[in-house]
Amino acid sequence: MVKAKKFILAKHFDGFPKNSDLKLLEEELPELQDGQFLLEAIYLSVDPYMRPYSRRLLKEGDVMLGQQLAKVIQSRNTNYATGSHVLTTNKVGWRSHTISRGGQDDIESQLEHYPAQIPLCKAMGILGMVGMTSYFGFIDICTPKEGETVVVNGAAGAVGSIVGQIAKIKGCRVIGFAGSDNKVKYLKDLGFDEAFNYKTIDLDETLKLAAPNGVDIYFDNVGGKFSEVVRKHMRKYGRISCCGAISQYNKQVPDSITSYDMLVVIQELKIQGFIVSSYKARYPEAFKQIAEWYLQGKINLDETITDGFENMPKAFFGLFTGDNIGKALVKT
Repeated sequence: MVKAKKFILAKHFDGFPKNSDLKLLEEELPELQDGQFLLEAIYLSVDPYMRPYSRRLLKEGDVMLGQQLAKVIQSRNTNYATGSHVLTTNKVGWRSHTISRGGQDDIESQLEHYPAQIPLCKAMGILGMVGMTSYFGFIDICTPKEGETVVVNGAAGAVGSIVGQIAKIKGCRVIGFAGSDNKVKYLKDLGFDEAFNYKTIDLDETLKLAAPNGVDIYFDNVGGKFSEVVRKHMRKYGRISCCGAISQYNKQVPDSITSYDMLVVIQELKIQGFIVSSYKARYPEAFKQIAEWYLQGKINLDETITDGFENMPKAFFGLFTGDNIGKALVKT
């Protein structure tokens, strides 16, 4: 018998998430049946999308949603060898151990062909969902061209920092915005042409100086008032990829945004939201290209790793107070 730990959503988040919204429980797992295997979490992901999606997908008492990289520690399934690694789906969630049969509800992918020279934690970051999000959200939706000006907000986070680096690979001029001077330095180290602490500048005036000819591409992770200002600086035929709206997730009353319908029409802007799972059939394409860039030293993503399964809430809450640089993970 294996004693497993799990976090359940005790109460739907109302405003900023609280410790009382999540509850840590233990359960004793049964013996494996034929066709089953036992997973032990190694790394668990915490991501901003969990905040809005928890209300849409979960009821109170459900296990908190989230992806993990796990090791098969026992198996009665010939397709999943003991000692092998998998990426789970979000449905597995915040569990230390999971019994699975390997269906698509549980398993995102097996890692039998994962490059040996790349650290395993990268499978949850630059070569994982955030890498796929960055690649398709920028390459497909924004169709970057050499010499164009790109603005990325939430730029020191997992997706934003990858987008900025891909933009540089594509020959673009990249302007990043983050929430601390330390993060601004991180963006400069990654090769961003300009980087600013949005908390200490006037955004409108800064864009007038940093992008005097306007913005061709805006990769939006933040939404709200920030995005309203950036839209005013978009050039003709500008493209906006709407990846997230972290500034709004914990607000009981979302920001009131001034209508910009005629701006979109006059500038002939393309504004598109996306869900990365829509590109799942093309994940191998992105994986191959990002792995090649990584091995060439052209792209990287730092991880902010919190130790201990019991610290899942702390790592999750830290996303909304700017604690992380790059990809936030919990190591069990």
